[in-house]
Amino acid sequence: MNSKTLYGPFTQLLTMEGLPLHGPLKDEELQVQRNQGVLVNAGVISEVDMYDTLAQKYPEAKRNLYDHKNLIALPAFIDCHTHICWGGSRINDYALRVAGKSYLEIAAAGGGIMDTVTATRSASEEELIKGILKRANQHISQGIATIEVKSGYGLSLNDELKMLECIKEANEQTEAELIPTFLGAHIKPKEFDGSHKEYLDFLLREVVPEIKEKGLAKRADIFVEEGAFGTEESREYAEKLIELGFDMTMHVDQFHPGGSKIANETGCVSADHLEFTDDKGVEVFNNSKTVAVALPGASLGLGMKFTPARKLLDGGASLAIATDWNPGSAPMGDLITQASVLGASEKLTIAETLAAITFRAAFALRIEGGVIKENNPAAFTVFETQDFRDIFYQQGQLKPAATIIKEKCFEF
Repeated sequence: MNSKTLYGPFTQLLTMEGLPLHGPLKDEELQVQRNQGVLVNAGVISEVDMYDTLAQKYPEAKRNLYDHKNLIALPAFIDCHTHICWGGSRINDYALRVAGKSYLEIAAAGGGIMDTVTATRSASEEELIKGILKRANQHISQGIATIEVKSGYGLSLNDELKMLECIKEANEQTEAELIPTFLGAHIKPKEFDGSHKEYLDFLLREVVPEIKEKGLAKRADIFVEEGAFGTEESREYAEKLIELGFDMTMHVDQFHPGGSKIANETGCVSADHLEFTDDKGVEVFNNSKTVAVALPGASLGLGMKFTPARKLLDGGASLAIATDWNPGSAPMGDLITQASVLGASEKLTIAETLAAITFRAAFALRIEGGVIKENNPAAFTVFETQDFRDIFYQQGQLKPAATIIKEKCFEF
């Protein structure tokens, strides 16, 4: 049975191979290849070469996308920070925010994360899976093939396990790759009768062993912030999870600085948010293996400043950009629009923006990906335009013509 498919010809193809993981990038560093084709065999990239060469070499290959004009191909995008498993809505929070209430004020008054926790606990597994799949399919239509998905709206043994099991089931039903992250340490639930430290001890004692036994997640996260968890208790929690073999990440510096230092010192794979990272915080990312993850969707959703992406890159950081897609602070869920707006605000080159949603985002998840490369699983996205820069110039209005994930080609 012939399983070869030849995609193209592509007016421009950017593989994103061979670029550095850290620091600034100039657009001139991008290698733009012309009149290329990509041969996929059984879901794996077999060859990348001139389209005419591949067409002559493999006459038996099925042709796909050949009837389009001015196609450009890029590695499929990676959204390395989302919360797309949830129940309910936070529209009331949004109305209060635009009327002048702060995120922390709304949370203190009974809204915020706990509102979504209540709705998620009440939702059936079927409802949660349906929601994940709907959002994952929307991501695929935006050129995204890999999506990190956090728990954190359960905050009890059974409800955290329910969320992670729903993420696992949804992963089996979508062509996108869903990467689960345990975020039981989102906030301390109201009904927990004990300190923040005691709640973290409960997670380590009761919840984490179940997650490991069932193989539900290899990553964990904690929200380090006023109203959530303090720096020292977060440090101890992270160190224990890393000892247990988890890749650790942290929500830090969203409203107050200081957490980025803890994330780097403990060896977290990423430190996410960073809107209030100060100059001392920027310094710790210099050539660090901890990726700085900007979440412009949260800045837009909360009406607050952006992560200092320009300073981080100039300071030697590895910068990724993700949506933070969640029902409260970041309901937009549009990676290209958010990355474009952040790039315009922070004066990021197009090369830096592309790197932040491809191979540098892959590094934040510690996975192979974000490049078009022979022997890699097929994961690339295609736009109908003459110039790849048009994607960001149009700030999210130009949508993909197709997203290829392994043996599937989704045309839009």
